[in-house]
Amino acid sequence: MAAEAAESEPIGWLARIGLASRAAIYLLVGILAFLIARGASGKRADQKGAMQELLSHAYGTVLLVVLTIGFFAYALWRLSEAAFGVTGDGMKTSARVKSAFRGLAYLVLGVTAISVLRGSSESQSGQQESLTAKVLASTGGQFLVGLIGLIVIGVGIALVVEGVQLKFMRYFKALPARTRTVIKHLGRVGTIGRGVVFAIVGILLLSAAINLDPHRAGGIDAAFRTILSQPFGQILGMAAALALIVFGVYGFAEARYRRV
Repeated sequence: MAAEAAESEPIGWLARIGLASRAAIYLLVGILAFLIARGASGKRADQKGAMQELLSHAYGTVLLVVLTIGFFAYALWRLSEAAFGVTGDGMKTSARVKSAFRGLAYLVLGVTAISVLRGSSESQSGQQESLTAKVLASTGGQFLVGLIGLIVIGVGIALVVEGVQLKFMRYFKALPARTRTVIKHLGRVGTIGRGVVFAIVGILLLSAAINLDPHRAGGIDAAFRTILSQPFGQILGMAAALALIVFGVYGFAEARYRRV
């Protein structure tokens, strides 16, 4: 009965609403990252920065409320997969664990969205640095931060491999050839770009652990600014930003066509 409930139409709608919200937030982050690469100031290329930017525009509050609902919908869908099995992967333990972590991550993102709606102005990078500092100051904290960094690096590498090998296509049913080709190319570019950004986030966490310096840690915004600080940083930064935008567009296609 529980498994049937997990595959029901309401769960399917939760999945599609959640996937659309995830696509929207990555699209916004990518646009902000591109603007920063072009020289814009006062913006932050991460999820919280995108939410705060959204609030500064007309109907921003309404749109953020919709996104918040979507984040919680995504979390519930992923947690149902963790409990009852993943479409395309069945009861594989590794797939269910991934869904559990994704579900928890989007529960946190939903809570973050609520804090933004309530007026929180602290940056996401600042919050992550503060949390990293607290963990580093605790017993075994250096090992824990380093381990998390390695895990995030591993996630980034796995995403790059998934993009190169087109593993994400297993989630799609038979589609018209042209639609399938478009989704394949969008998914490849977006997933690889997202993986590279995740890997840099993990490297920053690992560096924070090795040097006992929480200021080295940070999320997507810190990773993006690290790219900008490299030789040919503007070109690389624009490429990374465009990859996130492409992932956002792919995400909307996934919300429409993915098997859930």
